[in-house]
Amino acid sequence: MPSVAVRLAETEQDVEAVRALCRAFVDWQLKEFPGMREKILAYFEPVSFARTLADLPEIHARPKGAILLASLDGRPVGCVMYLEMQPGVAEVKRLFVEESGRGHGIGRILLAGMLEQMRTDGYNEACLDSAEFLTHAKQLYDRMGFVDIARAPDDPGHAYFMRYAL
Repeated sequence: MPSVAVRLAETEQDVEAVRALCRAFVDWQLKEFPGMREKILAYFEPVSFARTLADLPEIHARPKGAILLASLDGRPVGCVMYLEMQPGVAEVKRLFVEESGRGHGIGRILLAGMLEQMRTDGYNEACLDSAEFLTHAKQLYDRMGFVDIARAPDDPGHAYFMRYAL
């Protein structure tokens, strides 16, 4: 039986693994949703996305944020992170499990670990938005107890928005 572990990404090696997973997330979207290429590349604009990846440790710095890394038999295969939106409310970012890690419940394990870490950090609500074409992610969020909320006023209608009461 494969061994799944989830932990805070704390070392530079951990963060590099997370950056690689984030790049793989974009590549996977481009491969799986070729008709959405323009929207994907607009959202993950290469220069801005490279800056975001470089700044991940600062963006998600403890104690107001965190980066969680999942490993399957010791090999990094998934990540999720969060940051403070406002006092008491954290925003979920970049939940991804690479294809070789799927089928082991890693997305659910990552999400559950992140929600527990948010509680520990004193948050009482988690929020997220995700692209409407990522229907498998929406199904996971629904199963985990997230509920739909109204779209942001500036959203062009390509995302769904959800919250979870911690």
